[in-house]
Amino acid sequence: MAKATWKGTVLADTDDTVVVEGNHYFPRDAVDAAVLEESEQTSECPWKGTASYFDVVVDGERNEGAAWYYPTPKEAAAGIKDRVAFWKGVEVSA
Repeated sequence: MAKATWKGTVLADTDDTVVVEGNHYFPRDAVDAAVLEESEQTSECPWKGTASYFDVVVDGERNEGAAWYYPTPKEAAAGIKDRVAFWKGVEVSA
């Protein structure tokens, strides 16, 4: 079972994560959509493709770009398509 929390709030909880480069990628339906707000931020990975980001918002506090996903990953990263990973102070326990 993997769980992502920030500021004492559970953001995601599942026994179905994919671990890539030490990051747990949670299925989109295991993530609380109410804590995510789309961000304009993107980044490039040479083998995964273009990542899109979410801000995590809990009790009015915003953690900018604290979650990311690959809407159209390259073939080598197809297993993480539309899965969400966290960083920037979000605690992930497995």
